[in-house]
Amino acid sequence: METPENSASVTPSATANRYTITAALPYTNGPVHIGHLAGVYVPADIYARYQRLQNKDVAFICGSDEHGVPITIKAKKEGITPQQVVDKYHKLIKDSFAEFGISFDNYSRTSAEIHHKTASEFFRKLYDDGKFVEETTEQLFDEEANQFLADRYIVGTCPKCGYEEAYGDQCEKCGTSLNATDLINPRSVISGNKPVMKETKHWFLPLNEYEDFLKDWILVNHKKDWKTNVYGQCKSWIDDGLRPRAVTRDLDWGIPVPVEGAEGKVLYVWFDAPIGYISSTKEWAEREGKNWEDYWKDEDTKLLHFIGKDNIVFHCIIFPSMLAAEGSYIFPNNVPANEFLNLEGNKISTSKNWAVWLHEYLEDFPNQQDVLRYVLTANAPETKDNDFTWADFQARNNNELVAILGNFINRVMVLTDKYYDGIVPEPGEFSEVDEQTLKEMKAYPDVIASSLERYRFREAQAEMMNLARLGNKYLADEEPWKTIKTDEARTKTVMYVALQISTALAVLSEPFLPFTSEKLKNMLNVTLSPSTALGTGSVEGSLGWNDISSKSDLLKPGHKVGKAALLFSKIEDEQVEAQLNKLKQTKMDNTVSNQENNSTEEPKVTPQKETIQYEDFAKLDMRVGTIIEAEKMPKADKLLVLKIDTGLDVRTIVSGIAESFTAEEVIGKKVTVLANLAPRKLRGVESQGMILMTEDADGKLVFMNPDTSTPLSASSVDNGATIN
Repeated sequence: METPENSASVTPSATANRYTITAALPYTNGPVHIGHLAGVYVPADIYARYQRLQNKDVAFICGSDEHGVPITIKAKKEGITPQQVVDKYHKLIKDSFAEFGISFDNYSRTSAEIHHKTASEFFRKLYDDGKFVEETTEQLFDEEANQFLADRYIVGTCPKCGYEEAYGDQCEKCGTSLNATDLINPRSVISGNKPVMKETKHWFLPLNEYEDFLKDWILVNHKKDWKTNVYGQCKSWIDDGLRPRAVTRDLDWGIPVPVEGAEGKVLYVWFDAPIGYISSTKEWAEREGKNWEDYWKDEDTKLLHFIGKDNIVFHCIIFPSMLAAEGSYIFPNNVPANEFLNLEGNKISTSKNWAVWLHEYLEDFPNQQDVLRYVLTANAPETKDNDFTWADFQARNNNELVAILGNFINRVMVLTDKYYDGIVPEPGEFSEVDEQTLKEMKAYPDVIASSLERYRFREAQAEMMNLARLGNKYLADEEPWKTIKTDEARTKTVMYVALQISTALAVLSEPFLPFTSEKLKNMLNVTLSPSTALGTGSVEGSLGWNDISSKSDLLKPGHKVGKAALLFSKIEDEQVEAQLNKLKQTKMDNTVSNQENNSTEEPKVTPQKETIQYEDFAKLDMRVGTIIEAEKMPKADKLLVLKIDTGLDVRTIVSGIAESFTAEEVIGKKVTVLANLAPRKLRGVESQGMILMTEDADGKLVFMNPDTSTPLSASSVDNGATIN
């Protein structure tokens, strides 16, 4: 086997003119929330836009990760197919990113044909080159479900921190990467049963053979330039000794393993997903007439992975080892992983709905994308976990965006229109204050760039706002609204300088506040060097990042600007209160759910209802029916709409069993039907009866089998009624 040290992989240049920038592929089992944005997508977008403004050749790449086990779990829970899940959330995520201004050059998906082909070819090359180890091992198996359990199908107690709901691949509480067999008291997510060990064959990437390569590449070459959280986690893994890692799984959802004897096996999602960066680049390059290999195999390209801290091991240990094994790819120059963002003092949790979802924010705050971008960057979890609060969101908008940046631009535009009909005035003699102000303005591109090149986005944005503060102070000190009455020449010079600062802000704000920059650009009637457009060259007459420092006139005298328009509007107390009330309701719902799930108190006995006569009981018409059709009620997690043949007729019954059974599972089931219950509308569908259910010894909901002696003492879960 060829050793990694002697492979053909190359190290990218530190002074590259070409950038491949990747953002972690989001799982398509749910929407994107502010934690994802703050940790990955906003900083990646800022960096990509900044590099484009410097006329660098940028490929900003992402796509939906559609083969993770969470997809199949979501599909099972909702009673739909995995493909239906990924189609739904891929569109929602892609559309949300676009509306929010995340300027991907390509957003693909791992279910695409080009990705299946790329991932299969990558695996096959490593397989043919003898890079894998084939082993038959014992893995966890659910006897009731009759299937091997992939990592996310197993939960148990984390051996590191004791968290009782850790997954088989990772503890989401302490962030430790795990193997399923590491868990204490593991249980199957499918059945809830304790799994057994059963033999199965898989292919492994021997990470231990890449230890020397990783030590030299990370621990020696990147000790000083990688973030301490990234370097520290990598060092811990390497020092602990690396072990072979399986690259295949026993599943029926994913990319089939492209070798003989691998029936029923797919590529492990953490082998498949990072190759999605490559396949997405291929898709983009083919569309744009470019050579994709320039962005992955050329030593003049700088490769960067923007991720959250929970993905460090996969991007810094496993994926680079895959690239080293293949032999022709460059390695990441940096992996600037962020910590986590909390929400109102609590950890963001998708399962508990404790999140601010991007698509909902865009509905609740239309045309205010930049406000959220600004707040998330100002509070970015770059070195430690940070907290998002709605009070801070309101304060930063009102006290900074409105009062500082918006106020400065509005005053400049209004006065220019009032005094000069929107024409940039010819300046007179520059005072020392003017010279110093312009000098400070010209220094800001380098100051901001220095922070961005060190991935300090919070610091960089603060410097951009300091330029707006400089403009506000300059206007306040020079008071052109007063000098217009006494010294017209002086007023022209002051307004000229203020317009230069406004133009600098139009350029330098673009990575952070792209929608605001677009408004300002249109007001000033200027063109920016392409930051969202593809290509490397400047548009003739456009302004780029470095022009702020080098050009003497950003806006030339005689240039016509447009009318003033408000860049930002105040966030009112009522808007914040509505968001807090939404979270308050979520917290109440979670409290009730926890009490129901975790109560250790003896259940209270429901008092006996009033005595009835036999004649009352005789009124109940119970019949055996067969479920012939079933479908999930749209936008209702608990309801199935059933068509049941009772022998009398075929009727519709809405039943609250969707969290226990899929629509496919119940078709053909015989059920006991209370046929003469008065009809009742549920979510617009008339339910014409009730089916009777019971619970088994483990508390699992089961059908009352009419062919057995199951006692009629069960709870109904349909039509809003209960029989006791």
